[in-house]
Amino acid sequence: MITVKICGIKTLPDALAAIEAGADYLGFNFYPKSVRFIEKNACVEITSVLKREYPQIKLVGVFVNASVEEIKDILQTCYLDLAQLHGDELPETLSALNGKAFKAFRGIPASVDGFARSEPPAFLLDSSVKGVYGGSGVTADWTAAAELAKKYPLLLAGGLTPENVAEAVCRVQPWGVDAASGVEAAPGKKDAGKMMQFVREVKRAEITNHHHEEL
Repeated sequence: MITVKICGIKTLPDALAAIEAGADYLGFNFYPKSVRFIEKNACVEITSVLKREYPQIKLVGVFVNASVEEIKDILQTCYLDLAQLHGDELPETLSALNGKAFKAFRGIPASVDGFARSEPPAFLLDSSVKGVYGGSGVTADWTAAAELAKKYPLLLAGGLTPENVAEAVCRVQPWGVDAASGVEAAPGKKDAGKMMQFVREVKRAEITNHHHEEL
């Protein structure tokens, strides 16, 4: 089963619509310059409900070059399961978070040494856009991603939409897929129909992949 992460959740209705659509992971963005930025207090209001009503859903905080102290504080306060490090963090930051964090690479890394987590997701692959930390809507290098996906349970991000996610799944065969801008009605505002369609396409691609493996 391919894991689906919907990132950049800002409201409880959007979170519930994502879960209804079939998302397994929800992402909350703590990078102040992002259009999907959420304040800690606003996040707690959403995540406290989710933890109680939907304990099986994994909640992820997205950080860009934040301090370990700040990340730990937000993880604890907001009931988050994991931190996604989307900046220029070093392996030491991951170690300091004791397995509670995974690295997001913008572009294909020269090496993942010291960054790959032992459990999924090992890391996230996003597209490389100069000066932009995620959410750019540009697709990643799927050919290179497919090579890494053979070795690691990776989360594929970068410009995934209901229109292209099936092809991405078939070509890369990732552990999971992550969408933000591709399932929105407007920047930071999720579209319930697009989220439903996105998950449906992932499932369809999974069946196709499975069928090919059996042939």
